Amino acid sequence: MSRLRIALGAQPGWWLVTALVLLFGLAVQIGAMPIGVADWLALPKLLGLSASGDSAQVPAAGSHVLFNLRLPRLLLAVLVGASLGLSGALTQGLFRNPLAEPGLLGVSAGAACAAAITIVLLGEVTALMAASARVWLLPFAAFIGALTVCVALDRMARWLAPGSISALLLTGIAMNALAGALIGLCTYLADDEQLRSLSFWTLGSLAGAQWLWVGLFAALLALGYFRLTRLKQSLNALALGDTAARQVGVDVHDLRKQIIVWVALLAGMAVAFCGMISFVGLIAPHLVRLWIGPDQRRMLPLAMLVGAMLLLVADTFARSVAVPAEIPVGIFTALVGGPFFLLLVRQTRAQTR
Repeated sequence: MSRLRIALGAQPGWWLVTALVLLFGLAVQIGAMPIGVADWLALPKLLGLSASGDSAQVPAAGSHVLFNLRLPRLLLAVLVGASLGLSGALTQGLFRNPLAEPGLLGVSAGAACAAAITIVLLGEVTALMAASARVWLLPFAAFIGALTVCVALDRMARWLAPGSISALLLTGIAMNALAGALIGLCTYLADDEQLRSLSFWTLGSLAGAQWLWVGLFAALLALGYFRLTRLKQSLNALALGDTAARQVGVDVHDLRKQIIVWVALLAGMAVAFCGMISFVGLIAPHLVRLWIGPDQRRMLPLAMLVGAMLLLVADTFARSVAVPAEIPVGIFTALVGGPFFLLLVRQTRAQTR
């Protein structure tokens, strides 16, 4: 058993990549319409890449489902899960707290609140905008909401009780309550069409995935990851405390500002495209920390892989358990994340005694 653990710990990235590829291949086959080999073979004809020139043969319906629904949805699940895992690892590194997570601290709720205000209170304004501009409006609004909560959380936690886990969590609870109240007010003022949109934000869903979203999210995640790779050593220094980080030449103020912006951007875009999906950002980095330790040089990429796997599995259950109906994916992540959070709180309390 010890040899197996050493082998798994030696190259965790390759093991996780292999597991993610296998899970993705399995998830493609699962759904209301099973996908077979013929559907994959019909993809070139569907995309107009077939050289046969036989236009009389129509591609199978499964190939349409595969290319237009199944593949963009699963790819978006991988990208959003990786984004949530990365933002969770950054949040825990920023606050030096294993209980920190964008959803628990109100960051996701702030993004959803800004999106709800945009949908309900600015509905008439958005109707006058061009379609190309409306595509960017909700992600921008969600980013502003997440950024506002991140900044307020950082300032208030340091003002109330610097370094206190209780103060951090209580501040996050207060942010969640305030954002929930504003979302409730928007729900009360919304019409039927706006209510359907708001239910999407509060429960979370990947049903509206499209290739444009996949491309945008892939570009954002790639940019964020390669930018944040330069901050890994600084994050390791920050884990020792602000004073120790300054002594080794880290600009703590600038580092905090960069992390806050990226957490807000990653969590805000995830909420803007998929609604509120909680606990992925808590579970993924914590599992990685138990596996390989707190080193941020390995934590960030592995947390992305674990987050992608968690959301991919949750979405597969969400769309296959109650076929032909679909359960919001946020329900599954909350069912798993709630008990996990309680166990984590108990473990943290035992370590501090």
